[in-house]
Amino acid sequence: MSGMGSTLQLNNPTVVGAFRSALLHQGIIALLIFFLLAMLWVSVREWVPGSRISFGPAAGDLAAEPRGRRVLRIGFGVLWILDGLLQAQPAMPLGLASNVTQPSADGSPGWVRSLVDFAAQGWTYHPVNAAAAAVWIQIGIGIWLLTAARGPWSRLGGLASVGWGLVVWIFGEAFGGIFAPGLSWLFGAPGAALLYAVAGALIALPDRAWVGRRLGRGVLAVTGVFLAGMALLQAWPGRGFWQGTAGRQPGNLASMVQGMAQTAQPGFLSSWVNGFGTFAAAHGFAVNLIVVAALAATGLALASGQRAVLRPAVGLLLVLCAADWVLVQDLGVFGGLGTDPNSMIPFALVAAGGYLAVAYAPGPATATAPADATAPADTPAPATPAVPALLPDPAVPAAARGWRGRIRPRRLATAIGNTSPRTLGAVGALGVAIIGVIPMAAASASASASPILAQALDGSSAPLDFKAPAFTLTNQHGRPVSLASLRGKVVLLTFLDPVCTSDCPLIAQEFRQADQLLGGQSRQVELVAVVTNPVYNQPAYTAAFDRQEHLASLPNWQYLTGSVAQLKTVWRQYGIAAQILPAGGMIGHSDIAYVIDRAGRTRTELNFDPGPGTSSTQASFAGELSTAAQQNLGSS
Repeated sequence: MSGMGSTLQLNNPTVVGAFRSALLHQGIIALLIFFLLAMLWVSVREWVPGSRISFGPAAGDLAAEPRGRRVLRIGFGVLWILDGLLQAQPAMPLGLASNVTQPSADGSPGWVRSLVDFAAQGWTYHPVNAAAAAVWIQIGIGIWLLTAARGPWSRLGGLASVGWGLVVWIFGEAFGGIFAPGLSWLFGAPGAALLYAVAGALIALPDRAWVGRRLGRGVLAVTGVFLAGMALLQAWPGRGFWQGTAGRQPGNLASMVQGMAQTAQPGFLSSWVNGFGTFAAAHGFAVNLIVVAALAATGLALASGQRAVLRPAVGLLLVLCAADWVLVQDLGVFGGLGTDPNSMIPFALVAAGGYLAVAYAPGPATATAPADATAPADTPAPATPAVPALLPDPAVPAAARGWRGRIRPRRLATAIGNTSPRTLGAVGALGVAIIGVIPMAAASASASASPILAQALDGSSAPLDFKAPAFTLTNQHGRPVSLASLRGKVVLLTFLDPVCTSDCPLIAQEFRQADQLLGGQSRQVELVAVVTNPVYNQPAYTAAFDRQEHLASLPNWQYLTGSVAQLKTVWRQYGIAAQILPAGGMIGHSDIAYVIDRAGRTRTELNFDPGPGTSSTQASFAGELSTAAQQNLGSS
């Protein structure tokens, strides 16, 4: 009934079912990518004589990767895969934008909220496609980092981490909250996704950047300066961190911890977090003093660059990260909408990578690959490239060495046969990420919304095939209009109350948007509404409703009325139940739309309860209407 719209629950079975189906189908495609690459590689190696028999890079290649880089690559590869799996939670399609990304922008400047709202609109308009795309992008990047240990493919994987990390940081985390009040390292500043981008940038650096201790010292120095700045903010008076309670209300830290304790999670973890929240509320000054002192001491030690203090400083930082991750950030993965393990794990990985780059810095002689221990000291170590390169073959004519020569079947087959499995894994991971990139880009570029939202609220449309009941009524201009006079056009028919203030204006806007989506085809479609109010049924009320909802300018819009007897006949013929609501003259009635083809036969019935009336659901109903009209235009 009008005015009694339903709500769209996060675990709506229609949306969850569509999300799982999308993940299953795209997962099959991902497996096919790896299977076909493996079959191609094995087949070519069998067909091409002289292919190297190698099932991965030599042990020396792996040992040659600097320890700091390896920690970053493997650590963030695992994190990206974990984040992808978290994105597969059932509540993500409908809950991420409204419960995670948009709240993250609260308190930020207007331009930040505008950016987040722009991204949220793409997600809410196409929740299934966007949520599934995020899963495969992140799993793809994770597999890419894990499989490509060295060489150009590995550096490209780092760049992919930079790109997607920045997208998530800007649009998903609202710049990590750095422009919002209450900025604190304890709460996640500068944003977990920015740390993924930083790690990706370090992985993308050429091998020579990891030679010596300069890079590691730079990473630790920047980390130290940042921590010192966070200590200053944590200690700044008036920011609410020194008070355990203020006016019988918990201070910032205690409030954050107590809020996290309410998240659905294992009981033992909830009790730990609750206990720390109670302690912070009772001893806020002491807790904040310890935090400020630890951040300042760690930051200054790291910024100093003195090797004697780096190790204990990094050790203290790792302890702080672990304590904050458990007691303040509450691991960050529970509640059904946790998208990542928050900032402490990636922060610890970046710091550990920087320290290892200092403590175990490869020298120039070992930057690429270690020398063969059995070879004479003056014998140069053979270079084994991480990605096999096709060097010019002296036996091949010079004319065949250009790009045309490189795509000759035999040379392509040789290149594929000599490719390492790790490189094939990286190529496959790129394919998996592309499975997500394409639908994500399509969702962002589409102005219409997925019909899954309308179906989630009101169910799928019901196909029909019978002659539409005839009627003759009067439109908003005082002219008679019959169903027979509309023959030759597709008719979208609904029933509206001209004094309704709840669902009817929403339905009217959905019809107006459907007309816009039809574009030039709208000339072949009539948008028709019949009055459902037996009291306020005069043409003056329908004309006023049209002006209010900006429908008066639509040449194909007809708002029909008539005598009470005429209206009741039409209501009965089309199964419209109506009753006067206790509030007054507004009528509660069935929210239904019919699609009548050019021959005057009813083809589709749409339950049209607009539910919460958000822009995404409104656009979804409009898309469902326009699609139904187009189908009947094409089949006529």
